[in-house]
Amino acid sequence: MRLVHLDLKGAAPRVSYLEQVFPLVSQLGANGILIEYEDMFPFKGELEILKSPYAYSEEDIERIQQLAELHKLEVVPLVQTFGHVEFILKHEKYQHLREVERFPNSFNPHIPDTLALLKSILSQVIEKHRHSMWIHIGADEVFHLGEGMDSKNWMSRNKGNTGTMYLKHIKEVLGFIATQYRGLRVLMWDDMLRKISVGALRGERMGTAVVVPEPGILAAPVCMAALAGVMLSAQQETMPGPVGTRVLREHEEHQASSCHWHRYDHYSVLCELLPVGVPSLAICLQTLVNGGFTEETKRKVLDALGFQSMQLEQSTCEGRGAFPGAEIYHMVEQVNGHLKESILKALEEESAIKGWFSPYHRKRQFGNPRNMESFGSKVLKLHDDWESFVRDLRGHLERVYFPDTVEEWMEENVNPYLDQLRDLVRDYR
Repeated sequence: MRLVHLDLKGAAPRVSYLEQVFPLVSQLGANGILIEYEDMFPFKGELEILKSPYAYSEEDIERIQQLAELHKLEVVPLVQTFGHVEFILKHEKYQHLREVERFPNSFNPHIPDTLALLKSILSQVIEKHRHSMWIHIGADEVFHLGEGMDSKNWMSRNKGNTGTMYLKHIKEVLGFIATQYRGLRVLMWDDMLRKISVGALRGERMGTAVVVPEPGILAAPVCMAALAGVMLSAQQETMPGPVGTRVLREHEEHQASSCHWHRYDHYSVLCELLPVGVPSLAICLQTLVNGGFTEETKRKVLDALGFQSMQLEQSTCEGRGAFPGAEIYHMVEQVNGHLKESILKALEEESAIKGWFSPYHRKRQFGNPRNMESFGSKVLKLHDDWESFVRDLRGHLERVYFPDTVEEWMEENVNPYLDQLRDLVRDYR
């Protein structure tokens, strides 16, 4: 299995974009898509509170699976069952299920309502993926496990530790899946299991779960009696350029598949837009398929993406690009490389602005027209050029993403600098 992990928290692409991306990832060597819906799933009934305002519809979920089948990609849904459940525990309705009352990261495994809620969530997701042969239960990074009073009492009464407590909860989740959905195979991340002794793991019969090394952790697979298969996944960190050489080296050394986060958890800022990550994803997949990043591999990537050349050490690709979202890829490069620099240069290095149009002058609307005119045309042109560019960028983003993602990306990457120029131009006029 060569899975591309789409972590949809907070930056889910429109289905129309997935329609363009699925054939490309299939061409590049993927044969499956691991989909972490989080709040993008169309939960119903009691669970409707978990839905994002822009959540996919039931028809969208069906369409995604049809597209995947069309391009020979197996769909594996991912439902977090222990940690990374901020999208659930942020709601007052489920606050009582937190391991530590202050933090929405992890479930308290000792409250019966926790397992009842998980059964409901898993059931709704699995029912909408009846053709999937796998379910991924996450189970990574269970922060603060053992710090809650219920956990402390349990460990004291049972002479246990966080490891035995972790396994107890996971076994309950696996037991439910095995009973209700016979034949469905389970994947889970391995980082929490690494903290548990091999003896303890062998003593716990984990059934048919396949343990998957946690993204970004590329050590040898955990030794475990129930281990049936391994997928490695490398984390694409936030970086100004699109091609990560560190990620590539890990893929060459460990035969890892690729994973691109939209954000690290439900509360963090956006990391990277999917169109910007496509070149890195292409390199990772082709490296995996070909067993290394050879010149032939490089040529295949360039042909697939429509680039003339790429410089991995500089994290740059040359050429127009002919992949879905190539326009966004190039425009984000422009924002990263020139927006901040050009605006700060205009505002801080123009002596007439510093001397005759300071915050003091602007606040009191007091300035000498002669000196103002010396910088006015230059600043107005810079403003008009960037406003025009940003309008085009917004148009491209809106074709791929929902309005909340577009607004957030603009707020984080464009407005902090462009707003300074907008304010100056407003005061100038």
